[in-house]
Amino acid sequence: MGRIVVTEFVSLDGVVEDPGGAGDFKYAGWSFEFDRGIEGDEFKLDETRASEALLLGRVTYEVFAEAWPSREGELADKLNSMPKYVVSSTLTAPEWTNSTVLQGDDLTLAVSKLKQEADGDVVVHGSVQLAQTLIEHDLVDELRLMVFPVILGTGKRLFGNPGEKKTLRLVDSKVVGDGVVILTYAATPPA
Repeated sequence: MGRIVVTEFVSLDGVVEDPGGAGDFKYAGWSFEFDRGIEGDEFKLDETRASEALLLGRVTYEVFAEAWPSREGELADKLNSMPKYVVSSTLTAPEWTNSTVLQGDDLTLAVSKLKQEADGDVVVHGSVQLAQTLIEHDLVDELRLMVFPVILGTGKRLFGNPGEKKTLRLVDSKVVGDGVVILTYAATPPA
């Protein structure tokens, strides 16, 4: 059985919107204002090396599908070759290599099935709406937050209305680069 891992770039005030600068958010690309250092870069590379598949929302999928196929190197090779699952009600013909669209009315059932069939980590990058749904339905096994030392004051937040209280267990923490904090949490069984 696999694990669902959500990994996010997040501001101190919980904003996860457009850290890479692909959209029209007021502070698009805000994460690039900080050097996450060699350790931070290694963390992201190691995370990708350990991934069996990607699980993405349509918007993040489209950003990745535009950016990664033309890139080279170990990270690009891994992202381009691994299986990718995209949650969408509008995308029908994904063009990025090894991509499958998860459609239907029951996202939680589809993700539970994917988790059962996987042998390793199925990693959700960004995809805030998807991440929120997975958290709400207790489908996330691990949450990795790369917290940047900035307050944006506006934007989509990771933790909106999760329904019920969620308790997590801190597994690891470290400071890298320009004061970027990497927090890794394991899910605890719902009460």
